[in-house]
Amino acid sequence: MSRFRLAPDSIDGVAEKRRLEAAGAGACVIFEGWVRNHNQGRAVQRLDYQAYAPLASSEGEAILDAAVDRFKLRAAAAVHRSGSLVVGDMAVWVGVSADHRDAAFAACRWIIDEIKLRVPIWKNEHYIDGESGWLHPDNTPADGGR
Repeated sequence: MSRFRLAPDSIDGVAEKRRLEAAGAGACVIFEGWVRNHNQGRAVQRLDYQAYAPLASSEGEAILDAAVDRFKLRAAAAVHRSGSLVVGDMAVWVGVSADHRDAAFAACRWIIDEIKLRVPIWKNEHYIDGESGWLHPDNTPADGGR
C-alpha cells in the first residue's frame, strides 16, 4: 500500500489517521494544509494543483521512507490534492506516529517541508480580481514578485 498519494477529490483526515495506528506508538502528529483566502496581500478565490504523478508518487514515497528511518517512526503517510480547490479545502495532509512526541513533531515538519521542496506539484492561484499566477514551491510568484 502506498503511503504517499495524490487525491483528485477531498481528503478524509479521519480515514487517513487510521493509517498511522501502531500498538507501540505513543504519539501521533498530523498537519493539514488548507486553502486560505489570501496570499501576499492578494485575495484568493481558488487554487489549481497540477502534478507529474509518476515522479510525485515516487518522490513522495522516498520522503516518507527517509522520514521513517531518520526519525524512527512507526508509520508515516501523506496525501496531496490535485485539481481545483476552493477556500477552506484541505490541500495537503501529513501524519506520523512514533514512540515519542519529539520525533513525531520533528518528522511531520520535515515531511511537509520536503514535499514542498521536492515533489513536482505546481500551484496556480486564482485571485478575486480575475488574475491568476503560478507559484514556485516557496510560494513566491513565478515572475519573482515583479
